Amino acid sequence: MQIFNYRPPSIPWLDLRYVDRDIIVINKPSGLLSNPGIASYTHDCALTRLQTLFNDTILVHRLDCATSGIMVFARNKKAESHLKTQFQNRQTEKTYIAVIHGILEQQTGEINQAITPDRDTPPKQKIAIQGEGKSATTFYRTLARGHNATLVELTPITGRTHQLRVHMLAIGHPILGDDFYGNENIENAASRLQLHAQSLTFNHPYTKKKLTFYSRHSFNLNRE
Repeated sequence: MQIFNYRPPSIPWLDLRYVDRDIIVINKPSGLLSNPGIASYTHDCALTRLQTLFNDTILVHRLDCATSGIMVFARNKKAESHLKTQFQNRQTEKTYIAVIHGILEQQTGEINQAITPDRDTPPKQKIAIQGEGKSATTFYRTLARGHNATLVELTPITGRTHQLRVHMLAIGHPILGDDFYGNENIENAASRLQLHAQSLTFNHPYTKKKLTFYSRHSFNLNRE
């Protein structure tokens, strides 16, 4: 999604899934930024919407504007530090679902390809040449096959910028609706990026209890 076309959805304005004194969990819609950009018209985002209800809301991690799904926010510095450490140490568990172009023949697989910024077209990322970039690992599992499209479950082990979009493009199966990495046919194949953060598991920063939040989303496999 190009930032000059930013038109954040208003229904629902916020999809709250859980709130306590330490954390807030939401289901972010596609088209809503996680946090503000530099331009004033990007002020409306998940973070600022939450801060109108809970002024102590603190950003912990991000989802791409075009990606929907589960996000967790902190409500105090201790919770922020605890959650960020879990993300940095890969102690969280994240699963996504996506509709990708073409028929993926493999039932399961693993992508291990380092990612680096594309300096010619920032903020895009690209697969790094050997010995460069940051390591990135994604597991995938085929859920269903449709008309020239495949529904997959994606499990990123690392959390690189645009990792899932770049990795699926790298194996020849870009995510449908991707107007950033896809060609015109891929962009026009769906009204939005077909990528959804389906579940997130982490330890509560105060109780230390393991929590899993889940958001079901249905994608149409027969768009093309």
